[in-house]
Amino acid sequence: MKHDNALREHVLYLLDGEGAHAGFEKTVKAMPFELQGKRPANLPHSPWELLEHMRIAQWDILEYTRDAAHASPKFPDGYWPKDPAPPDERAWHKSVQEFRADLKAMAAIVADESNDLLAPIPHTEGKSILREALVLADHNSYHLGQLVLVRRLLGAWND
Repeated sequence: MKHDNALREHVLYLLDGEGAHAGFEKTVKAMPFELQGKRPANLPHSPWELLEHMRIAQWDILEYTRDAAHASPKFPDGYWPKDPAPPDERAWHKSVQEFRADLKAMAAIVADESNDLLAPIPHTEGKSILREALVLADHNSYHLGQLVLVRRLLGAWND
């Protein structure tokens, strides 16, 4: 039981993403609307595209973990917004709020001691909560790094 709690704490720390690099909150904070849809030269994604991709992928991983009836978006198009720019000034904030809510929901699944982190999730092909939480944390970390780089190249990063 002691090891189980330690594992949960490590995974929750990893999901929070504030360890060795900038976390989600710092990375999305105060992003100017006029730069949200800009792609730096020779890079394929705008800040908006990266944020929305992270939100959609995280939502998909969460729903896959907790809902046997969940249908994932079509890969890869369903995991990216159609346009490089958000539809309006509220969209960035809405995406950030939804990302936070889904991350909190995944953290709650991990923190719930009634959930066996290593047991296969019944409706998956042998995948566990631990695997899904680690995939989510890894994916978020990768794209947060990209978002920091894009913000730096756009002159919108203050560290």
